[in-house]
Amino acid sequence: MPKENKSEFDIRKFVPEEEQRKTFAKVFDKRTIHALHKLASRGYFDIVEHVISTGKEAHVFLAKDSAGNNRAVKIYKTDTSDFNKMYEYLHGDRRFGKVKRNKRDIVFAWAKKEFSNLLLINKVGVSCPMPIAFFENVLVMEFIGTEEIASPSLKEKPLKDIKKAYKTEVGFLARLLFKAELVHADFSEYNILNRQGELVLIDVGQAVLTTHPEAEEFFERDLRNVAKYFSKKGLKKSMEEVKADVKALEKQI
Repeated sequence: MPKENKSEFDIRKFVPEEEQRKTFAKVFDKRTIHALHKLASRGYFDIVEHVISTGKEAHVFLAKDSAGNNRAVKIYKTDTSDFNKMYEYLHGDRRFGKVKRNKRDIVFAWAKKEFSNLLLINKVGVSCPMPIAFFENVLVMEFIGTEEIASPSLKEKPLKDIKKAYKTEVGFLARLLFKAELVHADFSEYNILNRQGELVLIDVGQAVLTTHPEAEEFFERDLRNVAKYFSKKGLKKSMEEVKADVKALEKQI
């Protein structure tokens, strides 16, 4: 069977809806389709149903496995991502410091890095999607939502109890810093989901170890984001106050 026909056969098998196939055809190349097929053939998911979110660097789709369980499939784009910016977060991380500076290698390393970070973050008790598998530029993970509806971001749906939200976020930052020795580096209301009142941290591909040369700068940026968000919500906080609250938890977590 010619390669082109095989690709079409494969994508029809796990992307049954025509509109979704059109999205794949517009955004993803044949190698990505083959990566999806490889993960599907290993049983990590059975079909892809619809788009959950779109972004410059990745699209996230709702998928189901053969038992009907929901999965999130994140596909990192190999053509439109900001590769120079991605490389900054890879270079200096001792786990991924030898990545070649070309588009495909950077994106593949990014998918592996997000998978590794999710494992580490789950291990230290911070609520985030459980990673399931990855291959090349495709990551399969736990779906965060109710039935087939993805949970909204904290930006879209803030917690009513603002003090609880603040305490939870400070706890996340403390566990990341002191237990995982990790800095999120893009910690904000856009990258935290509200799952029926429970906060869930997402988008951790850029997260770096505290040994990264820019970790302190990234950490202070995260602190400023938290201070700005809660000050807008009426809980006035400075970056220094958020930092002190995080540090106060070092011996408690």
